[in-house]
Amino acid sequence: MTSRPLLLVEDMPSLQMVYQAILRRAGHDVVTAGTAAEGLGLFHEVQPRVILLDLVLPDRDGMDLMREMLAMDPAIRVIVITANGSINKAVEAMQAGAFEFLVKPFDEGRLLNVIDTALRQTRAAPDVTTPDPALSDGRFEGFIGSSRLMREVYRRISAISRSTATVFITGESGTGKEVCAQAVHATSLRARGPFVPLNCGAIPSDLLESEVFGHLKGAFTGAISDKIGAAGAADRGTLFLDEICEMDMSLQTKLLRFVQTSTIQPVGAATPRKVDVRIICATNRDPHEEVRRGRLREDLFYRLHVVPIHLPPLRERGHDVIEIAEEMLLKFSHEEGRKFKRLDDEVCDLFLRLPWPGNVRQLLNVLRNVVVLNDGEVVTAAMLPEEILQLGDAQHPAGTLTHPGQAAGLRQELDGLIGRPLAEIERLVIEETLARNGGSVSRAARVLEVAPSTLYRKLEAWKKV
Repeated sequence: MTSRPLLLVEDMPSLQMVYQAILRRAGHDVVTAGTAAEGLGLFHEVQPRVILLDLVLPDRDGMDLMREMLAMDPAIRVIVITANGSINKAVEAMQAGAFEFLVKPFDEGRLLNVIDTALRQTRAAPDVTTPDPALSDGRFEGFIGSSRLMREVYRRISAISRSTATVFITGESGTGKEVCAQAVHATSLRARGPFVPLNCGAIPSDLLESEVFGHLKGAFTGAISDKIGAAGAADRGTLFLDEICEMDMSLQTKLLRFVQTSTIQPVGAATPRKVDVRIICATNRDPHEEVRRGRLREDLFYRLHVVPIHLPPLRERGHDVIEIAEEMLLKFSHEEGRKFKRLDDEVCDLFLRLPWPGNVRQLLNVLRNVVVLNDGEVVTAAMLPEEILQLGDAQHPAGTLTHPGQAAGLRQELDGLIGRPLAEIERLVIEETLARNGGSVSRAARVLEVAPSTLYRKLEAWKKV
Protein backbone atom coordinates (compact mmCIF):
# COMPACT_ATOMS: atom_id res chain seq x y z
CA MET A 1 0.00 0.00 0.00
CA THR A 2 2.94 2.38 0.63
CA SER A 3 5.96 3.22 -1.49
CA ARG A 4 7.98 3.84 1.64
CA PRO A 5 7.67 1.81 4.84
CA LEU A 6 6.10 3.14 7.99
CA LEU A 7 8.51 3.73 10.87
CA LEU A 8 7.43 2.46 14.30
CA VAL A 9 9.47 3.65 17.29
CA GLU A 10 8.31 1.73 20.40
CA ASP A 11 10.55 0.47 23.20
CA MET A 12 8.30 -2.37 24.47
CA PRO A 13 8.95 -5.52 22.37
CA SER A 14 5.48 -6.94 23.04
CA LEU A 15 3.72 -3.80 21.78
CA GLN A 16 6.17 -3.59 18.89
CA MET A 17 5.06 -7.05 17.77
CA VAL A 18 1.34 -6.25 18.18
CA TYR A 19 1.49 -2.98 16.19
CA GLN A 20 3.70 -4.55 13.54
CA ALA A 21 1.28 -7.46 13.08
CA ILE A 22 -1.72 -5.13 12.75
CA LEU A 23 0.00 -2.93 10.21
CA ARG A 24 1.34 -5.76 8.08
CA ARG A 25 -2.03 -7.52 8.12
CA ALA A 26 -3.49 -4.30 6.68
CA GLY A 27 -0.91 -4.38 3.89
CA HIS A 28 1.58 -1.84 5.21
CA ASP A 29 5.34 -2.27 5.08
CA VAL A 30 6.81 -1.33 8.45
CA VAL A 31 10.24 -1.06 10.07
CA THR A 32 10.64 -0.91 13.84
CA ALA A 33 13.03 0.61 16.36
CA GLY A 34 13.23 0.25 20.13
CA THR A 35 15.25 3.38 20.89
CA ALA A 36 15.47 6.96 19.69
CA ALA A 37 18.92 6.33 18.23
CA GLU A 38 17.67 3.33 16.21
CA GLY A 39 14.62 5.31 15.12
CA LEU A 40 16.73 8.24 13.91
CA GLY A 41 18.99 5.87 11.98
CA LEU A 42 16.02 4.23 10.23
CA PHE A 43 14.52 7.69 9.58
CA HIS A 44 17.62 8.60 7.55
CA GLU A 45 17.76 5.18 5.88
CA VAL A 46 14.17 4.58 4.70
CA GLN A 47 12.83 8.19 4.66
CA PRO A 48 9.33 7.29 5.89
CA ARG A 49 6.34 9.52 5.21
CA VAL A 50 4.50 8.40 8.37
CA ILE A 51 6.03 7.68 11.78
CA LEU A 52 4.43 6.04 14.83
CA LEU A 53 6.36 7.39 17.81
CA ASP A 54 6.13 6.52 21.50
CA LEU A 55 6.95 9.64 23.51
CA VAL A 56 8.62 7.66 26.32
CA LEU A 57 11.89 6.11 25.07
CA PRO A 58 14.83 4.71 27.07
CA ASP A 59 17.60 6.86 25.59
CA ARG A 60 15.91 10.15 24.71
CA ASP A 61 12.71 12.11 25.08
CA GLY A 62 10.36 11.29 22.21
CA MET A 63 9.32 14.93 21.91
CA ASP A 64 12.89 16.00 21.15
CA LEU A 65 13.21 13.21 18.58
CA MET A 66 9.98 14.32 16.89
CA ARG A 67 11.15 17.94 16.68
CA GLU A 68 14.46 16.85 15.14
CA MET A 69 12.70 14.71 12.52
CA LEU A 70 10.23 17.46 11.63
CA ALA A 71 13.06 19.98 11.32
CA MET A 72 14.75 17.71 8.77
CA ASP A 73 11.55 16.82 6.90
CA PRO A 74 8.52 19.05 7.64
CA ALA A 75 6.35 16.98 5.27
CA ILE A 76 6.35 13.83 7.43
CA ARG A 77 3.34 12.87 9.54
CA VAL A 78 4.21 11.91 13.11
CA ILE A 79 1.55 10.01 15.06
CA VAL A 80 2.50 10.07 18.73
CA ILE A 81 1.62 7.27 21.14
CA THR A 82 1.06 8.07 24.80
CA ALA A 83 -0.30 6.55 27.99
CA ASN A 84 -3.50 7.73 29.67
CA GLY A 85 -1.64 9.80 32.24
CA SER A 86 0.28 11.79 29.63
CA ILE A 87 -2.47 13.61 27.74
CA ASN A 88 -0.81 16.97 28.44
CA LYS A 89 2.36 15.67 26.79
CA ALA A 90 0.35 14.59 23.76
CA VAL A 91 -1.27 18.02 23.51
CA GLU A 92 2.19 19.60 23.66
CA ALA A 93 3.27 17.28 20.85
CA MET A 94 0.31 18.34 18.70
CA GLN A 95 1.23 21.97 19.18
CA ALA A 96 4.82 21.13 18.23
CA GLY A 97 3.74 19.66 14.88
CA ALA A 98 2.49 16.10 15.49
CA PHE A 99 -0.20 14.90 13.09
CA GLU A 100 -2.34 13.02 15.65
CA PHE A 101 -2.03 11.17 18.94
CA LEU A 102 -3.20 7.76 20.14
CA VAL A 103 -3.82 7.01 23.82
CA LYS A 104 -2.95 3.50 24.99
CA PRO A 105 -4.80 1.23 24.82
CA PHE A 106 -6.28 2.03 21.39
CA ASP A 107 -8.19 -0.30 19.09
CA GLU A 108 -6.99 -1.62 15.75
CA GLY A 109 -9.56 0.34 13.76
CA ARG A 110 -8.51 3.64 15.30
CA LEU A 111 -4.83 2.96 14.53
CA LEU A 112 -5.44 2.02 10.90
CA ASN A 113 -7.82 4.92 10.30
CA VAL A 114 -5.29 7.49 11.55
CA ILE A 115 -2.52 5.95 9.45
CA ASP A 116 -4.69 5.83 6.32
CA THR A 117 -5.61 9.49 6.80
CA ALA A 118 -1.96 10.46 7.25
CA LEU A 119 -0.89 8.52 4.13
CA ARG A 120 -3.69 9.96 2.04
CA GLN A 121 -2.70 13.51 2.99
CA THR A 122 0.98 12.94 2.23
CA ARG A 123 0.00 11.73 -1.25
CA ALA A 124 -2.66 14.33 -2.02
CA ALA A 125 -1.51 17.57 -0.47
CA PRO A 126 1.12 19.79 -2.04
CA ASP A 127 3.74 21.34 0.19
CA VAL A 128 2.53 24.74 1.31
CA THR A 129 4.74 27.42 2.80
CA THR A 130 2.70 29.47 5.24
CA PRO A 131 3.96 33.02 5.81
CA ASP A 132 4.66 34.03 9.38
CA PRO A 133 1.42 35.67 10.59
CA ALA A 134 3.51 37.94 12.82
CA LEU A 135 4.72 39.62 9.62
CA SER A 136 1.23 40.12 8.19
CA ASP A 137 -0.53 43.45 7.92
CA GLY A 138 -3.10 42.52 10.55
CA ARG A 139 -5.25 40.54 8.10
CA PHE A 140 -5.41 36.79 8.55
CA GLU A 141 -8.00 34.44 7.02
CA GLY A 142 -11.01 36.64 7.77
CA PHE A 143 -9.59 38.25 10.92
CA ILE A 144 -8.67 41.93 11.19
CA GLY A 145 -6.31 43.16 13.88
CA SER A 146 -2.58 43.43 14.52
CA SER A 147 -2.59 43.37 18.34
CA ARG A 148 -0.21 41.04 20.18
CA LEU A 149 -3.13 38.90 21.37
CA MET A 150 -4.43 38.35 17.86
CA ARG A 151 -0.98 37.66 16.40
CA GLU A 152 -0.69 34.85 18.95
CA VAL A 153 -4.01 33.47 17.69
CA TYR A 154 -2.75 33.65 14.10
CA ARG A 155 0.46 31.84 15.09
CA ARG A 156 -1.49 29.09 16.85
CA ILE A 157 -3.69 28.54 13.80
CA SER A 158 -0.67 28.43 11.49
CA ALA A 159 1.20 26.03 13.79
CA ILE A 160 -1.53 23.39 13.53
CA SER A 161 -2.10 23.71 9.78
CA ARG A 162 -0.60 20.27 9.07
CA SER A 163 -2.39 18.52 11.94
CA THR A 164 -5.76 16.79 12.06
CA ALA A 165 -6.09 17.27 15.83
CA THR A 166 -9.40 18.46 17.24
CA VAL A 167 -9.50 22.16 18.07
CA PHE A 168 -11.43 23.68 20.97
CA ILE A 169 -12.20 27.39 20.55
CA THR A 170 -13.32 29.47 23.52
CA GLY A 171 -14.26 33.10 23.75
CA GLU A 172 -17.12 35.44 24.57
CA SER A 173 -20.08 35.71 22.25
CA GLY A 174 -19.25 37.80 19.20
CA THR A 175 -15.46 37.33 19.27
CA GLY A 176 -15.39 35.43 15.96
CA LYS A 177 -15.30 31.74 16.86
CA GLU A 178 -16.73 30.63 13.51
CA VAL A 179 -14.24 32.89 11.70
CA CYS A 180 -11.52 31.13 13.69
CA ALA A 181 -12.87 27.69 12.75
CA GLN A 182 -12.95 28.67 9.08
CA ALA A 183 -9.36 29.94 9.36
CA VAL A 184 -8.22 26.61 10.85
CA HIS A 185 -9.93 24.80 7.97
CA ALA A 186 -8.63 27.17 5.28
CA THR A 187 -5.00 26.83 6.40
CA SER A 188 -5.19 23.04 6.82
CA LEU A 189 -4.56 20.21 4.40
CA ARG A 190 -8.35 19.78 4.25
CA ALA A 191 -8.93 23.23 2.75
CA ARG A 192 -10.27 21.71 -0.49
CA GLY A 193 -12.76 19.59 1.45
CA PRO A 194 -16.09 20.73 2.89
CA PHE A 195 -16.44 22.98 5.94
CA VAL A 196 -19.71 22.08 7.67
CA PRO A 197 -20.85 24.27 10.60
CA LEU A 198 -23.54 23.14 13.03
CA ASN A 199 -24.90 25.25 15.91
CA CYS A 200 -25.71 22.77 18.67
CA GLY A 201 -27.67 25.40 20.58
CA ALA A 202 -30.01 26.27 17.71
CA ILE A 203 -31.37 22.75 17.08
CA PRO A 204 -33.94 21.00 19.33
CA SER A 205 -32.32 18.17 21.29
CA ASP A 206 -34.65 15.54 19.78
CA LEU A 207 -33.46 16.49 16.27
CA LEU A 208 -29.78 17.01 17.03
CA GLU A 209 -28.71 13.38 16.57
CA SER A 210 -30.26 13.33 13.11
CA GLU A 211 -28.62 16.66 12.25
CA VAL A 212 -25.19 15.38 13.30
CA PHE A 213 -25.26 11.74 12.16
CA GLY A 214 -28.14 11.70 9.64
CA HIS A 215 -31.07 9.30 9.35
CA LEU A 216 -32.68 6.84 6.97
CA LYS A 217 -36.09 7.27 5.42
CA GLY A 218 -38.78 6.04 7.83
CA ALA A 219 -36.45 5.99 10.86
CA PHE A 220 -38.96 8.15 12.75
CA THR A 221 -42.11 10.14 12.12
CA GLY A 222 -41.33 12.87 9.62
CA ALA A 223 -38.26 11.15 8.14
CA ILE A 224 -39.60 11.21 4.58
CA SER A 225 -36.19 10.76 2.94
CA ASP A 226 -32.60 9.86 3.78
CA LYS A 227 -30.54 12.63 5.39
CA ILE A 228 -26.75 12.51 5.29
CA GLY A 229 -26.11 14.54 8.47
CA ALA A 230 -23.36 17.05 9.21
CA ALA A 231 -20.71 14.44 10.09
CA GLY A 232 -21.26 12.59 6.83
CA ALA A 233 -21.35 15.82 4.80
CA ALA A 234 -17.99 16.82 6.32
CA ASP A 235 -16.21 13.65 5.10
CA ARG A 236 -12.65 14.55 3.96
CA GLY A 237 -13.20 18.00 5.49
CA THR A 238 -14.00 19.77 8.75
CA LEU A 239 -17.03 19.58 11.06
CA PHE A 240 -17.53 22.68 13.21
CA LEU A 241 -19.71 22.14 16.29
CA ASP A 242 -20.57 25.54 17.73
CA GLU A 243 -21.97 25.85 21.25
CA ILE A 244 -20.79 22.33 22.07
CA CYS A 245 -21.80 22.75 25.74
CA GLU A 246 -25.44 22.92 24.64
CA MET A 247 -25.34 19.32 23.38
CA ASP A 248 -27.56 16.80 25.16
CA MET A 249 -25.65 14.36 27.41
CA SER A 250 -26.91 11.27 25.56
CA LEU A 251 -25.67 12.69 22.28
CA GLN A 252 -22.33 13.55 23.89
CA THR A 253 -21.86 9.80 24.45
CA LYS A 254 -22.41 9.13 20.75
CA LEU A 255 -20.13 12.02 19.79
CA LEU A 256 -17.37 10.54 21.97
CA ARG A 257 -17.74 7.21 20.18
CA PHE A 258 -17.57 9.03 16.84
CA VAL A 259 -14.38 10.87 17.86
CA GLN A 260 -12.76 7.64 19.07
CA THR A 261 -13.72 5.40 16.14
CA SER A 262 -14.27 7.81 13.21
CA THR A 263 -17.51 5.97 12.43
CA ILE A 264 -21.07 7.26 12.18
CA GLN A 265 -24.35 5.39 12.37
CA PRO A 266 -27.34 7.32 11.02
CA VAL A 267 -30.61 6.98 12.91
CA GLY A 268 -32.30 3.83 11.60
CA ALA A 269 -29.12 2.37 10.05
CA ALA A 270 -28.11 -1.18 10.96
CA THR A 271 -24.36 -0.72 10.55
CA PRO A 272 -21.90 2.14 11.03
CA ARG A 273 -19.62 3.52 8.34
CA LYS A 274 -16.21 5.19 8.35
CA VAL A 275 -15.73 8.90 7.70
CA ASP A 276 -12.63 11.08 7.66
CA VAL A 277 -13.57 14.23 9.58
CA ARG A 278 -11.63 16.79 11.57
CA ILE A 279 -13.66 18.24 14.44
CA ILE A 280 -13.51 21.83 15.61
CA CYS A 281 -15.79 22.84 18.45
CA ALA A 282 -16.49 26.11 20.23
CA THR A 283 -18.25 27.51 23.27
CA ASN A 284 -18.75 30.89 24.91
CA ARG A 285 -18.90 29.18 28.31
CA ASP A 286 -16.08 28.06 30.59
CA PRO A 287 -15.70 24.38 29.58
CA HIS A 288 -13.91 23.45 32.83
CA GLU A 289 -16.88 24.80 34.77
CA GLU A 290 -19.29 22.88 32.53
CA VAL A 291 -17.36 19.66 33.21
CA ARG A 292 -17.44 20.31 36.97
CA ARG A 293 -21.18 20.92 36.87
CA GLY A 294 -21.76 17.70 34.93
CA ARG A 295 -23.05 19.40 31.78
CA LEU A 296 -20.10 18.34 29.63
CA ARG A 297 -18.64 14.82 29.76
CA GLU A 298 -15.12 14.91 31.12
CA ASP A 299 -13.86 12.17 28.77
CA LEU A 300 -15.36 13.96 25.76
CA PHE A 301 -13.87 17.29 26.87
CA TYR A 302 -10.35 15.89 27.12
CA ARG A 303 -10.71 14.15 23.75
CA LEU A 304 -11.84 17.39 22.09
CA HIS A 305 -9.64 19.81 24.04
CA VAL A 306 -6.44 18.86 22.20
CA VAL A 307 -5.51 22.22 20.70
CA PRO A 308 -7.22 25.05 22.61
CA ILE A 309 -7.56 28.48 21.01
CA HIS A 310 -8.89 31.35 23.11
CA LEU A 311 -10.22 34.44 21.33
CA PRO A 312 -9.76 37.60 23.40
CA PRO A 313 -12.68 40.02 23.86
CA LEU A 314 -12.58 43.16 21.74
CA ARG A 315 -12.03 45.40 24.80
CA GLU A 316 -8.62 43.71 25.36
CA ARG A 317 -7.42 44.10 21.77
CA GLY A 318 -6.48 47.80 21.93
CA HIS A 319 -6.26 49.56 18.57
CA ASP A 320 -7.75 46.53 16.76
CA VAL A 321 -11.18 48.08 17.29
CA ILE A 322 -10.17 51.03 15.08
CA GLU A 323 -8.60 48.76 12.42
CA ILE A 324 -11.78 46.69 12.25
CA ALA A 325 -14.05 49.74 12.26
CA GLU A 326 -12.21 51.55 9.48
CA GLU A 327 -12.04 48.55 7.16
CA MET A 328 -15.64 47.49 7.71
CA LEU A 329 -16.84 51.09 7.36
CA LEU A 330 -15.45 51.15 3.81
CA LYS A 331 -17.00 47.77 3.06
CA PHE A 332 -20.45 48.71 4.34
CA SER A 333 -20.30 52.10 2.60
CA HIS A 334 -19.60 50.39 -0.72
CA GLU A 335 -22.47 47.94 -0.19
CA GLU A 336 -24.93 50.69 0.76
CA GLY A 337 -23.80 53.28 -1.79
CA ARG A 338 -22.51 55.73 0.81
CA LYS A 339 -19.39 57.98 0.90
CA PHE A 340 -17.94 57.26 4.35
CA LYS A 341 -14.13 57.10 4.49
CA ARG A 342 -13.12 57.41 8.15
CA LEU A 343 -14.07 57.94 11.82
CA ASP A 344 -13.49 61.30 13.48
CA ASP A 345 -11.16 61.56 16.50
CA GLU A 346 -13.99 61.71 19.03
CA VAL A 347 -15.50 58.47 17.71
CA CYS A 348 -12.09 56.76 17.72
CA ASP A 349 -11.54 57.78 21.33
CA LEU A 350 -15.00 56.53 22.30
CA PHE A 351 -14.53 53.20 20.51
CA LEU A 352 -11.24 52.64 22.36
CA ARG A 353 -12.93 53.26 25.74
CA LEU A 354 -16.09 51.20 25.23
CA PRO A 355 -16.30 47.75 26.89
CA TRP A 356 -18.01 46.22 23.82
CA PRO A 357 -20.00 43.50 25.64
CA GLY A 358 -21.10 42.14 22.25
CA ASN A 359 -17.52 42.24 20.92
CA VAL A 360 -16.86 42.40 17.16
CA ARG A 361 -20.45 41.48 16.33
CA GLN A 362 -21.69 44.52 18.27
CA LEU A 363 -19.14 46.79 16.58
CA LEU A 364 -20.26 45.62 13.13
CA ASN A 365 -23.91 46.20 14.02
CA VAL A 366 -23.10 49.77 15.12
CA LEU A 367 -21.23 50.50 11.89
CA ARG A 368 -24.00 49.04 9.73
CA ASN A 369 -26.55 51.17 11.61
CA VAL A 370 -24.46 54.33 11.03
CA VAL A 371 -24.00 53.64 7.31
CA VAL A 372 -27.65 52.79 6.66
CA LEU A 373 -29.07 55.83 8.48
CA ASN A 374 -26.47 58.50 7.62
CA ASP A 375 -24.19 59.73 4.86
CA GLY A 376 -21.03 61.79 4.58
CA GLU A 377 -17.29 61.19 4.51
CA VAL A 378 -16.66 61.18 8.29
CA VAL A 379 -18.51 59.28 11.03
CA THR A 380 -19.23 61.63 13.94
CA ALA A 381 -20.47 60.86 17.45
CA ALA A 382 -23.86 62.37 16.58
CA MET A 383 -24.39 59.54 14.07
CA LEU A 384 -23.88 56.76 16.62
CA PRO A 385 -26.86 54.86 18.11
CA GLU A 386 -28.08 56.31 21.42
CA GLU A 387 -27.32 53.12 23.37
CA ILE A 388 -23.64 53.31 22.35
CA LEU A 389 -23.39 56.93 23.52
CA GLN A 390 -25.00 55.96 26.84
CA LEU A 391 -22.59 53.06 27.20
CA GLY A 392 -19.72 55.50 26.61
CA ASP A 393 -21.05 57.94 29.23
CA ALA A 394 -21.03 55.12 31.79
CA GLN A 395 -17.31 54.46 31.25
CA HIS A 396 -14.45 56.21 33.01
CA PRO A 397 -11.63 57.29 30.71
CA ALA A 398 -8.82 54.77 30.71
CA GLY A 399 -6.10 55.41 33.30
CA THR A 400 -8.07 57.85 35.53
CA LEU A 401 -8.68 57.36 39.23
CA THR A 402 -12.21 57.48 40.61
CA HIS A 403 -11.20 58.85 44.01
CA PRO A 404 -8.39 61.20 45.11
CA GLY A 405 -7.33 58.83 47.89
CA GLN A 406 -7.02 55.85 45.57
CA ALA A 407 -3.39 56.57 44.61
CA ALA A 408 -2.31 56.76 48.26
CA GLY A 409 -4.12 53.50 49.02
CA LEU A 410 -2.43 51.81 46.07
CA ARG A 411 0.98 52.93 47.33
CA GLN A 412 0.23 51.45 50.76
CA GLU A 413 -0.74 48.11 49.19
CA LEU A 414 2.46 48.09 47.13
CA ASP A 415 4.56 48.83 50.23
CA GLY A 416 3.17 45.66 51.79
CA LEU A 417 4.33 43.59 48.81
CA ILE A 418 7.87 44.92 48.47
CA GLY A 419 10.42 42.30 49.51
CA ARG A 420 8.15 39.30 48.90
CA PRO A 421 8.94 36.66 46.20
CA LEU A 422 7.23 37.26 42.86
CA ALA A 423 5.49 33.86 43.00
CA GLU A 424 3.99 34.77 46.39
CA ILE A 425 2.77 38.13 45.06
CA GLU A 426 1.17 36.40 42.08
CA ARG A 427 -0.67 34.01 44.38
CA LEU A 428 -1.90 36.84 46.62
CA VAL A 429 -3.19 38.80 43.63
CA ILE A 430 -4.97 35.77 42.12
CA GLU A 431 -6.57 34.72 45.42
CA GLU A 432 -7.74 38.27 46.17
CA THR A 433 -9.18 38.66 42.67
CA LEU A 434 -11.05 35.36 43.07
CA ALA A 435 -12.41 36.50 46.43
CA ARG A 436 -13.63 39.80 44.98
CA ASN A 437 -15.38 37.92 42.17
CA GLY A 438 -17.23 35.47 44.36
CA GLY A 439 -14.83 32.62 43.65
CA SER A 440 -15.67 32.64 39.92
CA VAL A 441 -12.59 31.57 37.99
CA SER A 442 -13.97 32.77 34.66
CA ARG A 443 -14.69 36.30 36.00
CA ALA A 444 -11.31 36.48 37.76
CA ALA A 445 -9.60 35.39 34.53
CA ARG A 446 -11.27 38.22 32.65
CA VAL A 447 -10.11 40.74 35.24
CA LEU A 448 -6.54 39.39 35.16
CA GLU A 449 -6.61 39.06 31.34
CA VAL A 450 -5.56 35.41 31.33
CA ALA A 451 -7.21 32.20 30.17
CA PRO A 452 -9.34 30.40 32.82
CA SER A 453 -7.22 27.28 32.23
CA THR A 454 -4.16 29.23 33.47
CA LEU A 455 -5.86 29.91 36.80
CA TYR A 456 -7.08 26.31 37.11
CA ARG A 457 -3.53 25.03 36.61
CA LYS A 458 -2.14 27.37 39.26
CA LEU A 459 -4.89 26.52 41.76
CA GLU A 460 -4.28 22.79 41.27
CA ALA A 461 -0.53 23.27 41.73
CA TRP A 462 -1.04 25.22 44.95
CA LYS A 463 -3.23 22.44 46.36
CA LYS A 464 -0.31 20.03 46.05
CA VAL A 465 2.10 22.27 47.96
